[in-house]
Amino acid sequence: MSYDLLRRAQKGAKGSPDWLILAVVCVAQFMVVLDVSVVNVALPAIKSSLGFSQTGLQWILNAYTLTFAGFLLLGGRAADLYGRKRVYLLGMALFTVSSLVGGFSNSQEMLVISRAVQGLGGAILSPATLTIITTTFTDPKARSKALGMWSAVAGAGGAVGALLGGILTQLVSWRWILFINVPVGVIAFVAAIVVISERRRVDSKVKLDLTGSFLVTFGLASLVYGLVNSSTYGWGSMSTILSFIFAVVGLVWFVVHEMRFAESPLMPMSMFKIRPVMGANVVMMAVGGSIFASWFFLSLYFQEVRGYSPIKTGLVFLPQTIAIIVGAQFSSRMLGRIGAKKLLVVGTAISALGLVSMGMIGISSPYLTDILLPSILITLGAGLCFTPLAFAATSGVKAQDAGLASGLLNTSRQVGGAIGLAALATLATSVTNSYLLHHHGGAVVSAAALTHGYAIALRVSALVALAGTAATLLLPSHKQTKGSHETAAKMERVEIAFD
Repeated sequence: MSYDLLRRAQKGAKGSPDWLILAVVCVAQFMVVLDVSVVNVALPAIKSSLGFSQTGLQWILNAYTLTFAGFLLLGGRAADLYGRKRVYLLGMALFTVSSLVGGFSNSQEMLVISRAVQGLGGAILSPATLTIITTTFTDPKARSKALGMWSAVAGAGGAVGALLGGILTQLVSWRWILFINVPVGVIAFVAAIVVISERRRVDSKVKLDLTGSFLVTFGLASLVYGLVNSSTYGWGSMSTILSFIFAVVGLVWFVVHEMRFAESPLMPMSMFKIRPVMGANVVMMAVGGSIFASWFFLSLYFQEVRGYSPIKTGLVFLPQTIAIIVGAQFSSRMLGRIGAKKLLVVGTAISALGLVSMGMIGISSPYLTDILLPSILITLGAGLCFTPLAFAATSGVKAQDAGLASGLLNTSRQVGGAIGLAALATLATSVTNSYLLHHHGGAVVSAAALTHGYAIALRVSALVALAGTAATLLLPSHKQTKGSHETAAKMERVEIAFD
């Protein structure tokens, strides 16, 4: 994308070393990624503390995911239009303050709202960090190294999130998974004021599509609410029906607004006329919908059924994180040899195999064969998909639209994760309740009911992953060129950094 940037030197910012600027933005990206994974392990403790229901618990994750997805593309454009430093500071302030408020939450509503604001802050902050890197490091080699470091830090955030969440929850309190952001956020905020200079696009006619962001977020939130609400009040209840009506109205209005009324569409529908872009986003939604929910179920299964401590739960998640990294590294090396389509077929199929195997779990299933091996397959398959999806999503796209295409892919993952979690968690609750109606007993029956619900949901998530396999048919069958491989490698860094 052509930027035509204006540097506005700020006090103390001019002449700051590039490595110092990189350190400041990497801290921000680490925080955003960390908060996706750190919460999972703390879910049972939050449930007990604030009295969440089994279905209501998912709002702790989805409140963050929905606002992050709805405003991610908007955040990227805001950084270009209003200045990378100003937008970074706004995102960091929202993220830090909402973390503080969330840590002090004494009600379910307070926590869910603070998580939603936290997701908004992340959606503003994360693209700003990318903008700062790409405008600071103008030399291709230096930029490549900076993006590599940025992605590595983001990967580290995902890797340590589950373990850190377990340690804080068990040794201190679940509230510290949020409080820990406060001192780090304050330091990063002050450092950014001192270190980062202002740059913004001065000749752009692009405007922020606030209406589009609100419409898509409202539509998705209504859809998720309807799915969650159905397990409590039934599919035929007025509140459930109204939620789905609002979802349809919001999402249809969003599409019409983007196609006809938006001066600068948040999501240009013409992008989806490009076959690889369409295929990649459908596959990504399936991957997000199947994998995101599995972590939710496993965290609850380990602690509520198996009786694992939060720290032990965090430790058993580590092999999955390593498997993602291994899969991503392998696919980035093999992409030029066998092409994106074949890698995606293999990756989604491996994840589906892992999910259906995990769907056979029982109360006392052996860890190594029935839990560890399937969990590694699930995330290894997901890791294999990341690079080819990033490549496919930018194939046939103009150079100036590559950032938008990558942003769309990240949004599709978040949307798929939110809808998948809502639908599968609702299914698990319904199966659990049905089991309890036909079986009577104490704690053992309760544990069996939960396990049965999780197992059925995991088997259905395997079908979602297989839907991703089928969606690869939308992708063209051809091997990429050497030049395309280099482009894919760059896009892979963007993709992982937004995870």
